[in-house]
Amino acid sequence: MPITTVGLDADDTLWHNETIFRLTHDRFAEMLAEHGDREVIEARLAATEQRNLRLYGYGIKGFTLSMIETAMELTGGNAPAGVIREILACGREMLGHPVEPLPGVDDALARLSERYRLVLITKGDLMDQERKLAASELGDLFAGVEIVSEKTVDTYRTVFARHGTGAEQAVMAGNSMKSDVLPAIAAGAWAAHIPYVITWAHELADAPVGEARFVALESISELPGWVEGIG
Repeated sequence: MPITTVGLDADDTLWHNETIFRLTHDRFAEMLAEHGDREVIEARLAATEQRNLRLYGYGIKGFTLSMIETAMELTGGNAPAGVIREILACGREMLGHPVEPLPGVDDALARLSERYRLVLITKGDLMDQERKLAASELGDLFAGVEIVSEKTVDTYRTVFARHGTGAEQAVMAGNSMKSDVLPAIAAGAWAAHIPYVITWAHELADAPVGEARFVALESISELPGWVEGIG
């Protein structure tokens, strides 16, 4: 069956995101350097983030709260007020960071939008993701925008039925093997993995083996040609 719909991830697929988090991780480790070495601080923050995902979801606000909680744990509940202020300042700076589309995104989306319905499918905070989409100036290319709490098999079936002609006639493209590739394929869609220079540990997973509906691309610039060649 012909492809009618192309779903695209947002963070680290269309614009930079994880590099901004990495810079804030560096600042956080420096703030609390007297309370442990970098590896210990990073491990405690990662554990706190993982534990809080079910409460706060994905995004900068939940990350900021996890940094505060980790600081309190590392200081025995006595984190200096200056550290808390700096953590909050980090969160505000991240929320106001300029949106930088990745190389090739503009041309790839313009070409895809000529033949297919484009749907943005992303996790994260609603207000922040809407802000980034508006700042990217890519919004007019999308027929639909779905900001979801998790990307599951049911998520893709529902989204591609709502905005297209079903998962079997859809492609999902993104940088996360765990969220953008595996559940989309399980839903019946095709999937393209487009790597980013950094991948959050929570999003790591093995690539599917022997799956005809999967492709690993080097950049988003290769996506239109691959989609056009399906079928």
